[in-house]
Amino acid sequence: MKPLAVHHVSLNVADVDAAVRFYTDVLGLTARNDRPDFGFGGAWLDAGGQQVHLIESADKPAPGQHFALQVEDLTAVVAELRGTGLEVAEPMAVGRNLQAFVSDPWGNLVELHQVGARATAP
Repeated sequence: MKPLAVHHVSLNVADVDAAVRFYTDVLGLTARNDRPDFGFGGAWLDAGGQQVHLIESADKPAPGQHFALQVEDLTAVVAELRGTGLEVAEPMAVGRNLQAFVSDPWGNLVELHQVGARATAP
């Protein structure tokens, strides 16, 4: 087997409409309108060339479980998100990259990742 790419990740959220607003208005993803009716609530979102699928569920995410969104300027993104009142971890260096974490309102952890950043965090 040789995977071509990650197509999508799925997240459990208790309120799909509120989650769509969070992921589109705050994190900049784009809502899709091609999700079939699976018989349970959910939504599909575009995140660059991949997708995030929201699934209506009261189940909580497992500790440490996360996905990463690549951003161009992590320092600016952290400042922007903090400006909306969100708690965002301090950026930290991981090799030549930078990463910071934010949680959505349902406890799903989202990594914000800048590739090729300086080896020291801002």
